[in-house]
Amino acid sequence: MDLQLKEKVIIITGAAKGIGRSIAEVFAKENAIAVIVGRKAEDNQKVVDAITANGGKAAQFVAELSNPDDCETVVKNIVDQFGRIDGLVNNAGVNDGVGLESGNYKDFMASLHKNVVHYYLMAHHALPELIKSKGAIVNITSKTAETGQGNTSAYAAANGGRNALTREWAVELLKYGIRVNAVVVAECWTPAYETWIETLDNAEEKLKEITSKIPLENRMTTAEEIANMTAFLMSKKSSHTTGQIIHVDGGYVHLDRALANA
Repeated sequence: MDLQLKEKVIIITGAAKGIGRSIAEVFAKENAIAVIVGRKAEDNQKVVDAITANGGKAAQFVAELSNPDDCETVVKNIVDQFGRIDGLVNNAGVNDGVGLESGNYKDFMASLHKNVVHYYLMAHHALPELIKSKGAIVNITSKTAETGQGNTSAYAAANGGRNALTREWAVELLKYGIRVNAVVVAECWTPAYETWIETLDNAEEKLKEITSKIPLENRMTTAEEIANMTAFLMSKKSSHTTGQIIHVDGGYVHLDRALANA
């Protein structure tokens, strides 16, 4: 399917690794210009080099998105270079384990800046260009907003905020024809997930336990599957889809867990 994204300038935050990298690679395969925003130039450039080596188009910009000034500056720099923005994928964030019992005000607020404040700021600063291009926004969010996880109050709150902002922006931006949707991640295999699993004494056993509870095919979601949905939601092929919070999770959140071993 041609998603008609050729030459579209798409910003992807946190695209140096994991899900963000896969999103950037899928957009490049669809002939869009993948604009990678991340905190380390070296990591960003590795993705740019990989994309261009495969014939795609990409660029990278360095920003510490937890710093509000960086959000404004990076959007300005992108517009200065490309003259337009056609889409924004808010993806950057970290499950940093700021809990209720173990956390504190300072860490809680810092986590919100890492995980949801920049979603707002990137959209706010990109909006004038998105209005011109009648672009779209996709927010990557996590199941923790709905299921909880334990000892991650800030991250769960941030993801609840991401979901709420998706619906709020979809309403506010109707008048501009800008669509806003979210893709919810549950158990997705990424380098960060692999690193976490390997910290456990019974890593292999724990992974089998987790995958056994994923109803569809008893396997982890791949980052590419998240990326494919993101690209579809960004494209005109989803032209009447807005305000949706879509779970790409093999039924993990909503289907009866008893089905997993049926």
